[in-house]
Formats: sequence, structure tokens, C-alpha cells
Amino acid sequence: MPQEIVVANPLELRLDTAPFPEEWVLEGTPRACAKEIARSDDRTMRVIVWSCTRGRFRWQYDVDETVQIVSGAVSVTDHNGHEQRLGVGDTAFFPKGSWSVWEVREDVRKVAVCRDGMPKMIEFGMRAWHWSARRANALLSRGNGNSGRADPFAAVPQPEHPAPEMPRL
Repeated sequence: MPQEIVVANPLELRLDTAPFPEEWVLEGTPRACAKEIARSDDRTMRVIVWSCTRGRFRWQYDVDETVQIVSGAVSVTDHNGHEQRLGVGDTAFFPKGSWSVWEVREDVRKVAVCRDGMPKMIEFGMRAWHWSARRANALLSRGNGNSGRADPFAAVPQPEHPAPEMPRL
């Protein structure tokens, strides 16, 4: 059974206190609040509304996170020292394992889509399963006279003049 569609206005949503480690704070007394508004069935993706008061702090990303700023502004400095200003309407992606320094100049509110990756062995198993299912479907379709699908096992025609060999570096 499909999940219900979730609709929320991030500017009007009441958020809960969501403190981050005090040792991350570099300046001021920033206070964060958040509320999870949706989660995928497989629990690998969450949508969170998050806000923070003025201050400067380090943030470590333990998941892939895509954010859209809905109010306020922040300057984000990545681990290479590159600074970006994010304001209303800006979207940014922070890959898992990265870190940045956030300087909240005016109270900020964002919608974050956080994606937890699957463990590599499970991901490999899923890919193998899907590959096997596609191949089985192709074989069954061939037996049913379904000529609308390409035969995945058909020989690939070779060009008359093979491409030149690429130089080795």
C-alpha cells in the first residue's frame, strides 16, 4: 500500500528543539530546531525542516544532504575554504563525509532532504536481483513472440573499421 502524500508549509511548521554538539559551536549561541515531515518506506530518505538562530558552527554530514533555504541567510565555508552565501531560494548539496562551517547571519530555515546510503552488500544484492529480473523478463518476452523489445543477448554488430587503440598514459 502506498504511503500518503505529505504536504507541509515549512515556514509555518512548529519545530522541536534539536541541539547539536556544543563543541561544534565556534561563535555565538546558535540554537537549532527541526521536524521530520516525511520518510521513505525503506527508511533511506528523510525530509526535515530545520532552523537555526545566529551563530557560527562546524557541521559534519553523516548522510547526503540537499537543502533549500526558505528564510534567512547563511554563509557556508567548505573544507577547502571556499565560501558560499545561501539565501532564500538557494539549493545546495552536501555529500556524506564532508564538513563545513556555517555562519548564520540572520535566523535561517531550510528544508533538507537527507539520504542514507544502503550498505554496499545490500546495494550489490539489489543490483544483482534487478539485473537477473531484467534478463529473465527479456528471455520470457522472447518466448512469447514479443518483438517490441530488443534482445539483450543478440550479437552486437562490429564496425567495418575498428576504432584506433587509445594511447596508454
